[in-house]
Amino acid sequence: MLQSFKATTRPSDGPPRLAALRREMAREGLAGFLVPRSDAHQGEWVPPRDERLAWLTGFTGSAGFCAALKDIAGVFVDGRYRLQVRAQVDTDHFTPVDWPETRLADWLRAQLPEGGIIGFDPWLHVKREIDEVEQALEGSNITLQRVDNLIDRIWADQPPPPAGRIIVHELEYAGEPSAEKRRRLGDSLRQAGHQACVLSKPDSINWLLNIRGNDIERMPVVLGFAILHANGCVDLFVDPARADDRVREHLGEDVNILSPKGFAEALGTLDGPVRLDPATAPVWVGDQLEKAGTEIAWESDPCTLPKACKNPIEIAGARAAHLRDAVPMARLLAWLDTPPEGLDEIAVVTRLEQLRRETGQLVDISFETICGAGPNGAIVHYRVTEETNRPLRGGDLLLIDSGGQYRDGTTDITRTIAMGPPAPDAQRAFTLVLKGMIAVSLARWPKGLAGRDLDALARAALWQEGMDYDHGTGHGVGSFLGVHEGPQGLSRRATTPLEPGMILSNEPGYYREGAFGIRIENLVVVRKAAPGADGWREMLEFETLTYTPIDRRLILPELLGEAERAWLNRYHAQVLEKTAPNCPPDVAEWLERACAPI
Repeated sequence: MLQSFKATTRPSDGPPRLAALRREMAREGLAGFLVPRSDAHQGEWVPPRDERLAWLTGFTGSAGFCAALKDIAGVFVDGRYRLQVRAQVDTDHFTPVDWPETRLADWLRAQLPEGGIIGFDPWLHVKREIDEVEQALEGSNITLQRVDNLIDRIWADQPPPPAGRIIVHELEYAGEPSAEKRRRLGDSLRQAGHQACVLSKPDSINWLLNIRGNDIERMPVVLGFAILHANGCVDLFVDPARADDRVREHLGEDVNILSPKGFAEALGTLDGPVRLDPATAPVWVGDQLEKAGTEIAWESDPCTLPKACKNPIEIAGARAAHLRDAVPMARLLAWLDTPPEGLDEIAVVTRLEQLRRETGQLVDISFETICGAGPNGAIVHYRVTEETNRPLRGGDLLLIDSGGQYRDGTTDITRTIAMGPPAPDAQRAFTLVLKGMIAVSLARWPKGLAGRDLDALARAALWQEGMDYDHGTGHGVGSFLGVHEGPQGLSRRATTPLEPGMILSNEPGYYREGAFGIRIENLVVVRKAAPGADGWREMLEFETLTYTPIDRRLILPELLGEAERAWLNRYHAQVLEKTAPNCPPDVAEWLERACAPI
């Protein structure tokens, strides 16, 4: 199977490892040490070698960090993980901290009134982060200091770095040759007066060079660093043995594959200004350039926005991937309509993976499937294990958030399903969440607005009832890359204007601890809309990519307005039209019932 149900951490492992870390801190004269979730590439997913936060604390979420001091170790997590962290860490030794409500600098001031030195690994932190903390610590007698990674000293069986083969991402999927991308971005560097740009994000490098890999589970990328020069040439720092003749022919003479051991020396020979992204480049990279006296231009990664705005081939691939993915989803939901005896969360995840594999085109799942029954659904990023596996019971809500990595696109879909007659309060909450999802689906807005301008549309119905959810409404999605992709998003923090070609999720939710979780998610792509009434204002809207029924048993029709009912009925008619012809006859019959108008 693609997904394991073994618990990868135990709370009991944390205390002795924390004690060992504190001994190393004492040897270095440190009052504390920062242990982030990130690796040197600042991606959401990291290879086993870089799972330092999970190894130390037991917390396996995809965002957060630990600040280990002499007498307290804070584990900082956001609203998605506040239930999960308390279940995974030994709270007698690790203290969960609500973040970003509590800033690291404020917490350090409270814990270290006399001051002290906090060590950090410059490979694992970025300039913007360190600058913000240092500015907030001014006048506190607390200082940050670059040190070797102390976790690596004490992690005796730390896995080796990944060493998989580089894979060519064919033009039929990429839609634009790598040489054209490099020329276009090289021209933008030259116009800005920059001689080169150092790239550290794996999705940027893989997108630019039209390559993929398997260095990280769930995200098909090769890990490495690259230098893009203003003439369009690229120096790629990965083990040359990982590139076969086909890869070298694909990359061509203008891409040099160099040993990572030569990265520091190459940085020292660059002429400035060299562009670095303060939000993604390791502090270490900036240190090397400053040591060489090279001028740094602190600006955003030039690949980020072009990568986010999918070209017509990538959008067509996304449509095809979602229509393909709709069949296993329909088969699963039909199966769950009359579930076999003794069904549990693991059985559901296993069944869905089998159905996706039967398409013959699944490369990987796009993230660990979230399948939470009853109270487990209230854990936003719940991952079922053999220890937490819960049987499905009558009256449960079952939340399933899953996706697939196909060569032509990445999918991500959430459906909440009633296992038997639902309670009225669950139906009401579900319908309020649905109203928010429909509001985003129907949105039209003038070009120039960002995700933060639309986020409230998804929450308004919930707010009227005094309800909300502690995660963003939507994230960007890559093209056979990361299921979470910036800079686009639908959240209070999403400030990048939305542009045609951007793919995002639309996933409002509601979570009642100890009872249930609700989330409804479709993927959407931004497209041009008809002009406004004045005839000149450029307008944008969303095209829905996901075609899977929404559980009508959980909907209170009297709470929906006329436009909302029309959208839902139109959506279900499209689901039936697009999905049923590709399904087995019994599933097609089920779809007719599931997609009936309300």
